[in-house]
Amino acid sequence: MSTRTETNTPRADAAPRTDKPIRVGDLLLEKGVITQEQLTQALADQKERGHKKLLGEIIVELKFASEEQVLEVIAGAYGVPFARVSPKIADAKIIEVLTREFLEKNCVLPLFLVNGKLTVAVHEPSNVFLIEEIEKAANCPVQVVAATAKDIRATLQAHLPNANVFVIDEMVEEMKGEDLTLVEKQITDLSNAEESANQSPVIKLVNYLIHGSVQDGASDIHIECGDGYLRVRYRVDGSLYEKMRPPYQMHAAVVSRIKIMAGLDISERRVPQDGGFTVMVNKRPIDLRVSTMPGKFGEKVVMRIIDNRNSMTGLEKMGFNFAMLERLRQTIRQPNGIVLVTGPTGSGKSTTLYGMLSELADDTVNICTVEDPVEYNLPGINQFQVNEKAGFTFAGALRSLLRQDPDIIMLGEVRDQETAKIATQAALTGHLLLSTLHTNDSTSAVTRLYNIGVEPYLVAASIRGVLAQRLLRKVCSNCKEQVEMTAPIKRTLEKLSNGAAPIETLYKGAGCAKCRNTGYAGRVGIFELFVPDDETLDVISRGGSLQEIRRLAKANGFVTLQQDGLEKLKAGITTLEELFSATATG
Repeated sequence: MSTRTETNTPRADAAPRTDKPIRVGDLLLEKGVITQEQLTQALADQKERGHKKLLGEIIVELKFASEEQVLEVIAGAYGVPFARVSPKIADAKIIEVLTREFLEKNCVLPLFLVNGKLTVAVHEPSNVFLIEEIEKAANCPVQVVAATAKDIRATLQAHLPNANVFVIDEMVEEMKGEDLTLVEKQITDLSNAEESANQSPVIKLVNYLIHGSVQDGASDIHIECGDGYLRVRYRVDGSLYEKMRPPYQMHAAVVSRIKIMAGLDISERRVPQDGGFTVMVNKRPIDLRVSTMPGKFGEKVVMRIIDNRNSMTGLEKMGFNFAMLERLRQTIRQPNGIVLVTGPTGSGKSTTLYGMLSELADDTVNICTVEDPVEYNLPGINQFQVNEKAGFTFAGALRSLLRQDPDIIMLGEVRDQETAKIATQAALTGHLLLSTLHTNDSTSAVTRLYNIGVEPYLVAASIRGVLAQRLLRKVCSNCKEQVEMTAPIKRTLEKLSNGAAPIETLYKGAGCAKCRNTGYAGRVGIFELFVPDDETLDVISRGGSLQEIRRLAKANGFVTLQQDGLEKLKAGITTLEELFSATATG
């Protein structure tokens, strides 16, 4: 609670909308929120503290009234509506009208933009200077409503990908002082490690790391130790960056804490272990897959973050151009056959498959998936998780699944001859099968199936389309600036364009707090879609070479990964460096 009008005398930065100064204590007394005895006690407490705290804060601290009650009375005195805001009523697009730095610094929440007027929740309805700053920053008229700082911060935290500053500050503050001394000593035996792993500072640190990673939009947390140091890194937008370096002495306790959460054996430090657990962050479940590996200086832990909100994205939001998206939709609506998504690990294949399934989901079809592991719970779809130790393999699961009367099957990966042959047979017997394959481009999937052991004529009979993809980091919109077009850059662009319209302007991110000075924020996909025509299928059926298949594809207007990336480059979405990095072998 930090409203600037909570003393019984007006402050210089307040602009009351009443004819007389706002006296918070008298207002609360008049409204029956507090008693005269409580007001007297609060004023005495304020006097003893030397006016270091505002009267409203003291009343809340003494539990004479809630923060909501105090702010509602103050807001009414200034003619400002009081609102109880929450993540459910906020619009992420409207929140982005103001920068993250401005929102966090001033604790304000944009709510609606109607007829050019922005409605903003503030926790200081008297601060006209802040309202003027908002109007200047948003470049439009502003209407304010009053809301508690707690509600505003919780809503910002739910909608801003990096909005962890409030919770983190509180955690760091709580971890200061004597608590840290509990784990300052070197942990040498198992009993001490287990005991320390359950002590408050370690629990707070692990919670802090998980919470922060979700807010930063990280896909992985790396906890690794070297010779006398411990560091934590997050993978965000495909790149690792260092988050913090906790005291080295905390390493054993932190690892033990994570093992306890994941149901692993804390006494075993000599062999790798795998496990997982689920946490609730911002009232939504986050799954974490844990992997430990013994190293020279201690165990390394990697936690893969499975955030359902990030995993489930519609195809139209992934970066497809209109023509390719329409052709992909036609391909996946075939009554039978195989549609593959290819690319390296971390290229977004699973997200694309989920996007396909969400479009195909319908009460009239039986959709089943076989995954390792199940990363996202899809409503109305039957999902099965592979368990290699129990003998429930991809091939075995797929074989059994064919007796379950499926219309559409999603297979996590085609990784061996047995699985590939069963998948092909499924496609030939009237099922649509979606899966992934590890190849550098789309046309290579055909020869990869040859190499696995599928007969060329079966490949030709079953294949309907192959989508290859990569993820490129996007230029940060907050610090985006034009790149100087030097002679070497122009020559490179001319060579890449290969006769197409030249790219006149390039952009990059200068680096700012929003993008952690990387110049990038978020990622976009680049794609190539291979849909073989009759001539190409004839070539495939007789075991044609990759060069021959690719030549025919290009003759039919095939758009390569690099060509699709050039369109993103021309639109100012990404950088030349990102394009080269993603398509160097593609």
